[in-house]
Amino acid sequence: MVVKLMIPGKLDNLNDYITACRTNQYKGAKVKHKNENRVIQAIYEQLGRLRIKKPVYMTYAWYEPNKRRDLDNVSSFGRKVIQDALVETRVLENDGWKNIVGFQDNFYIDADNPRVEVVIREV
Repeated sequence: MVVKLMIPGKLDNLNDYITACRTNQYKGAKVKHKNENRVIQAIYEQLGRLRIKKPVYMTYAWYEPNKRRDLDNVSSFGRKVIQDALVETRVLENDGWKNIVGFQDNFYIDADNPRVEVVIREV
């Protein structure tokens, strides 16, 4: 099985999250929660109540509006938020080694339509 999830807009990056955590632990939690909720909404709208029992390989396509943010900052926090949301919505049972066998990041510029596209493949 192969499914695709599209998250419109851009998620906060790792630097945003670290800055929020250094300001106040509750502010850091709020940033993570806000981003997770955006992903959860996209999951329910596009995947419904899908459940994947087998291990998966995930391919991320990050469409940024420009080149201002470092690639590792964009993808590291984004992957964490997306995978946690997939577990919270029970699309995936867990996000450990037995459940996610690997992932790949690809980066593109799309000033008119920034987004994240995630392809989840059962292996």
